[in-house]
Amino acid sequence: MEKRKFAKSGDEISLLGYGCWGIGKSMWIGADDAESQKALHRAIDEGINFFDTALVYGMGHSETLVGGAEKESGKKLFIASKVPPENMQWPAADSSTLKETFSKNYIIKRTEQSLKNLKRDHIDLMQFHVWNDKWAAGDDWKEAVDKLKKDGKVRYWGISINDHQPGNGIEAGKTGLIDSFQVIFNIFDQKPADQLFPFCKKHNISIIVRVPFDEGSLTGNIDPHTNFPVGDFRNNYFRGNRKMEVKLRVDNIWNDVKGEVESMAEAALRYTISFDAVTSVIPGMRKEKNLLANIASVKKGPLSADLLRKLKVHKWYRNFYE
Repeated sequence: MEKRKFAKSGDEISLLGYGCWGIGKSMWIGADDAESQKALHRAIDEGINFFDTALVYGMGHSETLVGGAEKESGKKLFIASKVPPENMQWPAADSSTLKETFSKNYIIKRTEQSLKNLKRDHIDLMQFHVWNDKWAAGDDWKEAVDKLKKDGKVRYWGISINDHQPGNGIEAGKTGLIDSFQVIFNIFDQKPADQLFPFCKKHNISIIVRVPFDEGSLTGNIDPHTNFPVGDFRNNYFRGNRKMEVKLRVDNIWNDVKGEVESMAEAALRYTISFDAVTSVIPGMRKEKNLLANIASVKKGPLSADLLRKLKVHKWYRNFYE
């Protein structure tokens, strides 16, 4: 498994990381712990060392599974987690304040909770799970970052950028305290490549790509007849006529990519790793078969420059989370 350097450090993380939202089970109906554990262990065996979880993924359940897999494997992983906003607002409202979202004591308290779930004495990368860049000048988050780093409890800090707001974090990045940005980037949402990627390359800040498949639409498996289990968040994400919208757009993409790839999922994943600003891409992988398919895709490397040029016309900026 190819690895890329993480930020300014000497650490390297796998180009294919493991997104651990789904294994937390809270919003993904049908996740099975035994199946998740099998996939986690297979990922480790295949050379994946970067695992991205969060305290709110099953209220610690995802962290517990990841920490358990690390201990059972006997291997040292690079584990990332996230501090949820104290006011539990996703995304951060423009009117929200730093004090009510990420006070110093709250950041420390939640980090301690994640450490217990992971059964570790440190977290490699801790991320703010939402962000509003007007907080960049505030002191609370900076003081918490400084203390937790000095205490050896967090090695690096990052921001999980609000959905479809790739510029909302750059001011924090200018402080020198941020080592990575996690951002939505895929064939539909190409906006991070315009401003965020050049900024991060200049300042040696890592990019972690989430939602490479647009919650499933870019796998080519979503059509008007697709049904999700009751309680699954994708029922809202693909509500109304959205399934038909994505089906039509994905069919058009497939016409452009089918000569170079074997599947839409392969095209979507290889698209994200075709940019040198990207350090790792973290699709959710609850099942071993999906893990192995993603590994095979990433090993084929970037898409051709000609195909990347063609894919620019498929930009589609919208927010299905709303």
